[in-house]
Amino acid sequence: MAHTAIRSVALAAALSLSACLHLAQAAPAFQVGVGMSDITGEAAEVGMMGYASLDQKTSGIHQRLRARAFIVQDNRGATPGKSAVVVITDTGLVTQAIHQAVLARLATRYGSLYNEQNVLISATHTHAGPGGYSHYALYNITVLGFQKATFNAIVDGIVEAIDRAHANKAPGDILLNQGELTNASRNRSSAAFRRNPAQDRAVFPQEIDPLMTVLTFQQAGRAVGALSLFPTHGTSMTNTNTLISGDNKGYAAYHWEHEVAGVRYRADGKPFVAAFAQTNPGDMSPNLNLKPGSGPTEDEFENTRIIGQRQSDKARELASHANQVLSGEVDYRMRFVDMSRVQVGSAYTPDSQVHSTCPAALGASFAAGSTEDGPGPGIAQEGTANPFLTAIGGLLFPIPDSLRQCHGAKEVVIPVGLMQPYPWVPEVLPLQLVRVGNLYLATLPGEPTIMSGYRIRRQLAQTLGVPVNQVLVVGYSNAYTEYITTPEEYSHQDYEGGSTLFGPWTQPAYMQELDKLAQAMVRGENVSTALRPRDLSCCQLNFQTGVVMDLPPLGKTFGTVLQDAQASYQPGQTVAVRFQSAHPKNNLRRNGSFLEVQRWNGNQWVSVADDGDWSTRYRWRRTFGAESVVDISWTIPADQAAGTYRIVHDGNAKSLWGTISSFRGTSRPFAVSP
Repeated sequence: MAHTAIRSVALAAALSLSACLHLAQAAPAFQVGVGMSDITGEAAEVGMMGYASLDQKTSGIHQRLRARAFIVQDNRGATPGKSAVVVITDTGLVTQAIHQAVLARLATRYGSLYNEQNVLISATHTHAGPGGYSHYALYNITVLGFQKATFNAIVDGIVEAIDRAHANKAPGDILLNQGELTNASRNRSSAAFRRNPAQDRAVFPQEIDPLMTVLTFQQAGRAVGALSLFPTHGTSMTNTNTLISGDNKGYAAYHWEHEVAGVRYRADGKPFVAAFAQTNPGDMSPNLNLKPGSGPTEDEFENTRIIGQRQSDKARELASHANQVLSGEVDYRMRFVDMSRVQVGSAYTPDSQVHSTCPAALGASFAAGSTEDGPGPGIAQEGTANPFLTAIGGLLFPIPDSLRQCHGAKEVVIPVGLMQPYPWVPEVLPLQLVRVGNLYLATLPGEPTIMSGYRIRRQLAQTLGVPVNQVLVVGYSNAYTEYITTPEEYSHQDYEGGSTLFGPWTQPAYMQELDKLAQAMVRGENVSTALRPRDLSCCQLNFQTGVVMDLPPLGKTFGTVLQDAQASYQPGQTVAVRFQSAHPKNNLRRNGSFLEVQRWNGNQWVSVADDGDWSTRYRWRRTFGAESVVDISWTIPADQAAGTYRIVHDGNAKSLWGTISSFRGTSRPFAVSP
C-alpha cells in the first residue's frame, strides 16, 4: 500500500511537472514593446540634410518626422531578461553625436539596461529633413553649422520612443516573413555593379536587391507593430523640395499606421508602430527613370506616395501571411573600430592579399554627385562665401602622396580624415551584431551597395551557420561615414566609389571586423575595445541666423487671415488659407502641430487632420524683414465625410525683448459636400 501511495504521488507530481513544462513551452518567447515619438526639427531656414545643397533650406512641413522603437526581451534563452532595442528614425543619417547623446540619456534613466551594446539606431535616409545634427564638419558645412534645436528634437524624440516601448512591454511573439519587391528600386550605378564577378552578380539578376524582411510584433496574439527592412534611397523628393518629409519610407509608415491601422498620432497612447528601415541601399534609387523626381511619374510628391505605398502594401502582405515565429535567444556584440587603419586579412579580400584601409578622403566623383538622384554637394558656390567653411579651413587642402597612393583609383580632392584640429568625419566607429531569435542584424555606419551588403551577409551566415537570408545588414546605423562599395565597384569611381571614405578595401574591412563579432557570438565570448569615439559636443559652430524678432504689418495681428477659404468644396479639391504668422523656430511644436483641420460635430470643433498628415501642407515664408506669412493647404480626401470644417493655424511670436507668446488664427467655416 505504501509503495502504491508513493507511486501515485510520484505520478501526480510528474503529471504536474509535465503540465508546467508544457505551459512554460507555450509561453511567449519574448517580452516585446513598441513606441514612437516626434523628431521634427526646425521647419524654416535650416539647411536640409541629404543633397548637401546650400539653396535647400526648410520652409515648412509636408509630414512630420518620427522615431519608432522596438524592444525585445528574452524570456527563455540562456540569459533571460537580455534585451535589444531597435530604433528607426525619419532622418537622413544617424550621426555619432545623436548616438552618443541618446546613450547618455538612456544611462540616466535605465542604468546599464539599454546601452551601446544592445541599442541599434538606424535612419530611413530621407533627404527632406533639417540638418545640422552632426558634430563633424563635413555634415554641417552646407547647413552652416550645428543646429542645436534640431539636434535636441531628434534626441528627445528617440528617447521618448524608447521610453514608450519600454513602458508598453508585454509577453509576445515575433513573426518573420520575407518576400521580394521589384518595383520600388533601380540600380543607379550599374556600370560599377557590373565590375563585380559574374557569379556574384548572378545573385541579383535585375541588378537590384528585392529582399524585403518583415517582423511582426504581437502581444496576446494581437499585432502591435511591424518592422520592415528593404533597400531603396530616400530620394523620391528632390533637392528643390523645401518641405519636411519622411520621403517614401515615411509615407509607407504613415500609410500603414494612419490609413490602415487608424493611428491618430497626437491622441493614441499605444499606437500601432510600423517602421520601414534600410538594409543595403547604396546603389538603389527609387527614381525608376533614373532622373531626379522621375518615375513612376514626373511629380515628386506622387512618386513619394507610390514608392512608399508599394513598400507598405508588400510589407502588409508579408505580415498577413507570416507563420514563422522567431525562436532562439536575444544576443549582441559591439565594439569600436578605427576604420582608418584596419589591416585586412587575405581571407576577406577578393585578390587574397593583405591590404589596409586609409585615412578618410573624398574623391572627385563625390563632388559630381549622383545624377540619378541629385547633383553634387553645394559645399561652396562660385562667388559666394561660406563662413562656416572659412572658419574650419577653407578649400585649400594639402594632400600627401601617401594618401593618394592608399586610395588608389580615387582622385582625392578633400582629405577629410586629415583635417585639423579634428577630422571632418568620425573614424572610430561602432560595429554591432544583434541577434533576435534566428534573425541577425549587422550594422554599418554608412551606405553599403547591394553587393557590399551581400558579401558581408554571406560571410556572417557562414560563420553563424545559418542561411544567408537570416542575416541582414542595416546601413545608416549608430554613426555615418558615407558609402561602402566593393573593391571592384570602387575601381570604377562612380559617385558611390568616390564617397567610399576609407579606400578600396573598406568593404572587406567591415566584413572582417563584423565577422569577429560573429565568431565571438558563436563561441559565447564577450568582446571589448579600449577605443572610444571622441566627444565634440564642446566644439560646435553655428553661422545660421536665428530669430531676432517677429512683427506683423501695420494694421495686422499674428493669426490674421490674409486669404480665406471659399464657402464650399468637394472631395479632391484643395482648401488654401494664408495667415499672418511668425517664425516656426520659436516653438517646434514637437508632438503638436502648426495647423489643424477641424470639423464641427454639432457640439464642438474636432480635429481631423494636422501637419503630420499627407493631405496637408504647411509652408512658411518671410515677406519683409521680421514679417512672415504661412500658407496652409488641405487636399480633401475622397472619403472625407460631408460637414462643416475650418482651418486653424497655431504659432508663436518672438518680441524684440525675446518674449515668446502663442497665437491662433482661424479660417471661415466652409462646407464639404459630395
